[in-house]
Amino acid sequence: MPVTYHEKEHVFHLYSSKMSYVIQILNGFPLHLYWGRRLRDEAGFESMLSRVERASFSPTPFPEDRTISLDALPQEYPQYGTGDFRAPAYQVQLEDGTRITELRYDSYSISKGKPGLEGLPAVYAESEDEADTLELVLRDDYSGLNVILSYTVFKDAGVLARSSRLQLDASAKPLKILRALSASVDFHEQDYELVYLSGAWTRERHVVRRPVAAGATSLESRRGSSSHQQNPFAALVRADTGEEQGEAYGFSLVYSGSFLAGAEVDQFGMTRVSIGINPFDFSWRLQPGGSFQTPEAIMVYSSEGLGGMSRTYHRLYRTRLCRGKFRDQPRPILVNNWEATYFNFNAEKIEAIAKAGSELGIELFVLDDGWFGKRDSDNSSLGDWVVDRAKLPAGLEDLVRRVNGHGMQFGLWFEPEMISPASELYEAHPDWCLHAAGRRRTEGRSQLILDLSRQDVRDYLFEAISGILGSCPITYVKWDMNRNMTEIGSALMEAEGQMEVAHRYMLGLYELLERIVTAFPDVLFESCSGGGGRFDPGMLHYMPQTWTSDDTDAVERLKIQYGTSMVYPVSSIGAHVSDVPNHQVGRTASLEMRGDVAMSGNFGYELDLTKFGEQEKEIVKRQVAAYKELRGLIQTGDLYRLKSPFQSNETAWMMVSEDRREAVVFWFRTLAEPNAPLRRLRLAGLDPDASYRVAELQTAADAEAAAAKLPGAAEDALAGDRLMHHGIPLPLLHGDFKSMVVKLTAV
Repeated sequence: MPVTYHEKEHVFHLYSSKMSYVIQILNGFPLHLYWGRRLRDEAGFESMLSRVERASFSPTPFPEDRTISLDALPQEYPQYGTGDFRAPAYQVQLEDGTRITELRYDSYSISKGKPGLEGLPAVYAESEDEADTLELVLRDDYSGLNVILSYTVFKDAGVLARSSRLQLDASAKPLKILRALSASVDFHEQDYELVYLSGAWTRERHVVRRPVAAGATSLESRRGSSSHQQNPFAALVRADTGEEQGEAYGFSLVYSGSFLAGAEVDQFGMTRVSIGINPFDFSWRLQPGGSFQTPEAIMVYSSEGLGGMSRTYHRLYRTRLCRGKFRDQPRPILVNNWEATYFNFNAEKIEAIAKAGSELGIELFVLDDGWFGKRDSDNSSLGDWVVDRAKLPAGLEDLVRRVNGHGMQFGLWFEPEMISPASELYEAHPDWCLHAAGRRRTEGRSQLILDLSRQDVRDYLFEAISGILGSCPITYVKWDMNRNMTEIGSALMEAEGQMEVAHRYMLGLYELLERIVTAFPDVLFESCSGGGGRFDPGMLHYMPQTWTSDDTDAVERLKIQYGTSMVYPVSSIGAHVSDVPNHQVGRTASLEMRGDVAMSGNFGYELDLTKFGEQEKEIVKRQVAAYKELRGLIQTGDLYRLKSPFQSNETAWMMVSEDRREAVVFWFRTLAEPNAPLRRLRLAGLDPDASYRVAELQTAADAEAAAAKLPGAAEDALAGDRLMHHGIPLPLLHGDFKSMVVKLTAV
């Protein structure tokens, strides 16, 4: 069993084939002893704890033993007010106004499998044999507060799922939760660097890496969503940790709202990492007999660098977070009309794009914004989910029939969480939006946010969306959300509960999503928030892919998709070929490179296919055919990042099948270099004892442009160890924005 209790030492050892995690109960306090490589499960763990008497400025709860100071010991779920001056994992306010509690160990239970979290997304085990769960019950007798710490260890991975549940005795007095994080880990050293994902709209999830130092580093969103600016992820690594070597400790929050992730180095050189709901502008009233469940934090240990950490997250999130029929199915190649038409379209134009797509081998047409209400620009009609007969006089059913008639599936864009002030819905229900009484209702993109903490609002949305999805054969939905929260308040919430609204919104959203995906299991849902403003594990639980960024420029996408892959699987990354000059940055990249970048995710096009000439059509046909051949490998293979766009003029990554018999390599060069040296690209993840046939995929339209770019590949097959340690030669190509795709097949 991957959880054992050493009763004599009061030690819990959680372990898998990849890692160990050790907790000791000392005088009732749960202490963190170890997290790292797998250890043998044997007696003697208590020797891992070092303690010494500190100065009087580190108080001691037990006068008879001055070596026990909460300010100096590594803890599992640290508290406020009784001697630990570092950031706490939780804080509550009692009815008498005090904020002091002292949780002490009460009991434990060990069970097979993994329980779900009420009202929240979470990873899961498909069988009880995949995982084991430890629950530690901590109790504060004075307040009647109980906190249940949940730890699930997956047997065949370096994964630990953690969450906390706060429960109040039925006979206790009400209290207010001020802070309730999902996980906190005290590392015994400070010689670490912090890796995280930062950015902005159209510039999401750029990789940042810097040393931790004395004091606190805070990563957070206060926007009511996980945000473009920071992602709910952080990793602690050693200075020598690279892609495929060294230790990495990952923290990823399965939540889509405001979050906090922090790393604090204390006076004694210990590093505390914590993650959870952002306590800023948050509180929760806990009534007698009630409970509060925190979101889940997924902690990953890797002894194989950041790449090993990423592949662990990828496998877990792809197969044990995503759900439904599309979890394991190849995703369709689509064309979206947004950058082709924006709001200016009619049925004839849409059918023409779909017909052109069908002739090129594309499988799905997606109708984006502008099909409902009086939506001729972004200043009206959100909430009025009724087909605009001025644009589609024969209705949506007729358009879907026409698109299906060309052998194409049909998908549709929604933005259900929003409401336009210029809409019939707002005229009828002005109190349905998030707002603070007596205050301005600040707009973003001419829209407000519906109050999803309200059941009546959620019921309306379910009925409106269901009516559309049930009216005709729609097989794909793009679910958008194009602004962040301001004036966070609810007309139905009493004054003392207003700081609960943002979290209740998220609970309401998750409830609505669960109802919709359950009612329409044959629809592939893709989440979006102005691109990647809500690319998080919480949304992936309901929608197995996300529109990665509104920036479709191939060069910018290299950094965005590289950073996204730090946590999220390729199968979740939406990537499209768009027009040039690019609508976001004005850059003109070749159709070949745009295709190769987009083929590194869930592949599609977002432009007017009817404007293509014969040469462009031939390139697209080749791209579509190549992706159909490779998409199983691309979407489910193990990803290895070979060259970083943050460190080089070149970017490269590859996907390797689970049995290591197949692989595909993508290489990109941004700018040309005069009289460049000859370079080689070392591969990874192959079977060193196998031999591979190496072939470049050709998508160019003419023979001259498709002339062999991969030099030195005359041999029938190359040894796997040679490909990894010596590499393949890179071509000398003229011009900027070049790329190459290579297929490897074991022989």
